Amino acid sequence: MTDRFVIDVVSDVICPWCFLGKRRLDAALDMVPEADVFIRWRPFMLDPTIPPEGLDRHEYMLNKFGPERLKTIHDPLIAAGEELGVPYNFDAITRTPNTLDAHRLIRWSHTIERQHDMAERLFMAYWSEGQDVSDHAVLARCAGEIGINATQIAELLASDQDVENTRVEIAHASQIGVTGVPTFILGQSYALVGAQSPEVLADAIGRVAKELAESA
Repeated sequence: MTDRFVIDVVSDVICPWCFLGKRRLDAALDMVPEADVFIRWRPFMLDPTIPPEGLDRHEYMLNKFGPERLKTIHDPLIAAGEELGVPYNFDAITRTPNTLDAHRLIRWSHTIERQHDMAERLFMAYWSEGQDVSDHAVLARCAGEIGINATQIAELLASDQDVENTRVEIAHASQIGVTGVPTFILGQSYALVGAQSPEVLADAIGRVAKELAESA
């Protein structure tokens, strides 16, 4: 892994633009098949004040954006998602969850290099299926569906394993200047903020990978 080109993706499961950003990154990687890329997912919390039990989504969104803006708030996402078939299903979502445990799960999937798959499954569970991704049963089931031991994950989620480590990593994102997600950190040296187009991502990956190879 150490010789591979590392892309750190700072993201939150309940960030709809992060779902789009993940799909655009996938498309970008298809454009640079010669790049030997290792993707690491890094945690970020859009709203750390959300309680562990989560909040009613409609009330949360209403309080945050107001009734008029809420009517069209998802239109840009729907339009942008259509290009890559991102299956947003906003009507299915009833809760805005606290994502600390979802980030713990993504953290653990790193040990078997399944973070990218785990992030995709959690995005789908929340944004397309309307599942509560703070629910331990939902998280364990999602892990099982991508080949991770669901029983072991359920046991870990019931413990305090990596709670503090995950919080420290979330704090670290802010300390290095991340204020919005998704943020793509290429080769630990160059950052792109936002759900950039596949073309922009592919160009940046190619350029930074070449620069790092030449300076090695």
